[in-house]
Amino acid sequence: MPPTPASPASPSPKPEPVGIIGAGSFGTAMANLMALNTDVLVYSRNRQVVEQLQKDRFRFGVELHPRVRVVNDLARVAGECQLIFPIVPSNNFRTMMRSITKYLEPAHVLIHGTKGFDITEVELNDIPKKGLRRRQVHTMTDVIKEESVVVRVGALTGPNLARELLDGQPSASVVASKFDEVITRAQAVLASQQLHVFETHDLLGAELAGVLKNVIALGSGILKGFGLGKNIQAMLITRGLHEMIYFGRALGSENRAFFGTAGIGDLIATATSRKSRNYTFGYRLGSGEKLAEVMETSQELAEGVRTLMVTRHLAKDLRLRVPITEMLYRIVFEDFPIKEAMDYLITYPYDVDVDFL
Repeated sequence: MPPTPASPASPSPKPEPVGIIGAGSFGTAMANLMALNTDVLVYSRNRQVVEQLQKDRFRFGVELHPRVRVVNDLARVAGECQLIFPIVPSNNFRTMMRSITKYLEPAHVLIHGTKGFDITEVELNDIPKKGLRRRQVHTMTDVIKEESVVVRVGALTGPNLARELLDGQPSASVVASKFDEVITRAQAVLASQQLHVFETHDLLGAELAGVLKNVIALGSGILKGFGLGKNIQAMLITRGLHEMIYFGRALGSENRAFFGTAGIGDLIATATSRKSRNYTFGYRLGSGEKLAEVMETSQELAEGVRTLMVTRHLAKDLRLRVPITEMLYRIVFEDFPIKEAMDYLITYPYDVDVDFL
């Protein structure tokens, strides 16, 4: 009797629907990426943007994937999606969380893609001379936990230049969380031929690496805009990594995350590419434009500018020796001459080349 033919394998179930809060360049890029795997609901607070996208389906020069829908209703996002990716600027993140928190339940999972700090108890432009206290500086994970009932939280980080992702170029991301479930669910909607997804349980380290590298990318752009070469740029990036690690230690993280995709990987991408907002912002400053002019004409926020102000004032309170951060602060906010800053850094008496291993 001939063998019974094997029944065809049933197709893998489609991953759960995903919500994205924020229709900026990175949010749009991630929406199109995740739409390769599942349905995506994108929230924008700008009704005109929502109406435009519902009509013509184009954003930042690319067509939205057919599985992407754009809405102006946070309740709908929270109601239809248990897995949500908030991707909004750090200065708006807490306000956003306060707007959506009434729709959230403990069953929700939030994985943010924001690389910045939140500040409480003081306005960023009115920081006391003694600096910022550690308790006043919060990661986006801190904000999610402080403003909602959500427990399962993660961060999406790594070398993700939005323009390259929008153009379909391959990349890698890191999903960081204390919970295996968060990582598994994120990988299910993110992983594709275009995007390789790494995982880590070092949530704080991955977050801090992604935030702190923006300052170094800003400085790298300043050097290039000023006409300096690769040698000094390499020195800035290398010594900048040292300062990132010192800040990480002071804020409670270990070294490991800074040597991986979320650290060195992200640092190389954002500190050397004109497609990086922070690098380009710095380049324009180094070319002679004033801070106010660059900020007024930039399409999206360069998180490095805000992070630079936070880290400089935090370093004062923590008494950290961070000469690059200090010089960049003076260049950006006090019009300190770039040539004098570079002369200072080149002659700065570093004790040894590598002192954090």
